[in-house]
Amino acid sequence: MRGRALPDKGRLILVLGGARSGKSAHAEKRIEAQPPPWAYLATAQAFDAEMSERIAIHRARRDRRWSTHDAPLDLVGALATPEAGGPVLVDCLTLWLSNQMLAGRDVEAETARLVAALAAPRGLWVAVANEVGLGIVPDNALARRFRDAAGRLNQAVAAVADEVLFMVAGLPMRVK
Repeated sequence: MRGRALPDKGRLILVLGGARSGKSAHAEKRIEAQPPPWAYLATAQAFDAEMSERIAIHRARRDRRWSTHDAPLDLVGALATPEAGGPVLVDCLTLWLSNQMLAGRDVEAETARLVAALAAPRGLWVAVANEVGLGIVPDNALARRFRDAAGRLNQAVAAVADEVLFMVAGLPMRVK
């Protein structure tokens, strides 16, 4: 763990968990414990009505103290903006990864760029990611490639994070 003079300045927290484990809500609470304004870097893309509804539910939880920045592909660029010098929530790394794969990008190179950016937080940064490796082995090559890339991304981010939490049924378990 990197030493910090101030506990919530220049820190990276990774919040992992399965679907509906409470990751995003917990991450929002961690950010909201800091003075506003707060930046929300959203990686989701609404390709259908169901995803549009999910995005709307997340947005409805946030009030005007939050500024939302869509960053489905250029998360590194979004982390370099002036707003990223304060409390930042990145939600979520797993959707960012799927966006990279769908766009045909070099996932290893983009992951390395993102991990390098996350390793140098300029404020309190909380990143949310899905833990996708606890279920059955996927039955197709693309899904296995995604699961493996997500596992490698989570490991790399956890290695540079100051704190790692694993969410289970809305409860945070401290991993690091």
